[in-house]
Amino acid sequence: MIDPDKVSRLTASDAGSEASSSSDPQRVTVLGSTGSIGRQTLEVLRLFPERFTVSALTCGSNVDLLVQQAREFQPSCVAVGNPAYVESCREQLAGTGIRVLAGPEGVCEGASQPADVVMAAILGFAGLEPVLAAIETGARIALANKETMVVAGDLVNRALDASGSTMIPVDSEHSAIFQCLAGETFGSVEEVILTASGGPFRQRPKHSFDQITKEEALDHPNWDMGAKITIDSATLMNKGLEVIEARWLFDLSPEEIRVLVHPQSIVHSMVAFSDGSIKAELGVPDMKVPIQYALTYPDRWPAPYERLDWTATASLDFEMPDTDRFPCLRLAYDALRQGGTAPAVLNAANEVAVELFLNEQIPFTLIPELIEEAMQNVAGPGVDSLDALKEVDAEARRVTKELTQPTAD
Repeated sequence: MIDPDKVSRLTASDAGSEASSSSDPQRVTVLGSTGSIGRQTLEVLRLFPERFTVSALTCGSNVDLLVQQAREFQPSCVAVGNPAYVESCREQLAGTGIRVLAGPEGVCEGASQPADVVMAAILGFAGLEPVLAAIETGARIALANKETMVVAGDLVNRALDASGSTMIPVDSEHSAIFQCLAGETFGSVEEVILTASGGPFRQRPKHSFDQITKEEALDHPNWDMGAKITIDSATLMNKGLEVIEARWLFDLSPEEIRVLVHPQSIVHSMVAFSDGSIKAELGVPDMKVPIQYALTYPDRWPAPYERLDWTATASLDFEMPDTDRFPCLRLAYDALRQGGTAPAVLNAANEVAVELFLNEQIPFTLIPELIEEAMQNVAGPGVDSLDALKEVDAEARRVTKELTQPTAD
């Protein structure tokens, strides 16, 4: 059951509410500004030039785009995670007065810059340490990196408690749940219902899964996302990661989190209450809506995003997910119930397997097989520090890669 003291981490403090309503511009840091969520965040900021300023921007290696963004938004600093691209960035920004920070340490320093809101949009495990650095500043965290809570939910929640920082989920599903919980009381929630589009292979026969190509898997029917999350949607691992994220965001048991396939992606998620009523948040598939909500909470600002056309919405369909064809969802529930380091291993193995698939080194069907084997070989009791989590993550990646190597005769 949802504990209101724990969910309070997800609600804006009085200071955060005043900042949202104040006439002073809010300072925003965007971690992963060159990725899909980062770019869309900047699109939102462009709509409100009088109400936002940019404190810092970070990227992995796409320095050409980062430089364009920096020249437009004039942050005090930028950070490049891959040291090999730092000098190019420095040369292009010479004379602008914008500091260029280098490597993972530089990204964490960028995350620590004074800001009112930090958009956490760095993909994968790499996003965890910058999020922890941002939390220490007391800024509001707009969390678009689900892996942060998957691998270190307890660690992150303790950091939020210690710093007084607050967190608003950006994933459309968790944003929907957050909105449905507004004004509700402790003990009233029966379960939360995460919706999934079902991905591009919802109706594809299982016997043909070994013939799935990268191009087919990247062709999502509803959402425009980055490559990794699009593959996760195709395997339903994205929904599995969201189940684990929901456990830590909303203090739920696995039994209180249900997944339903909803092909239209109009209902973003639902909350069922003890009196039998259900709240749902609906809208067209557009990540800029939950992004803006996380930036402006508790206010809603008028914006020109597409409205839902009820005359064109002929039906809203729901069905149970097929974990036989999509075992990644089952594996995520297994990891959540197992606890300890199992979710961290699940995430690391999935990141490696998806990369191998995108590089056309393994077939689509091998993704869940590698994850399950890694969980059987690596997962153990929980860890209590970032360094220990890094060791588990590295070991899970090593084992997953070794599983794809041919054995000696």
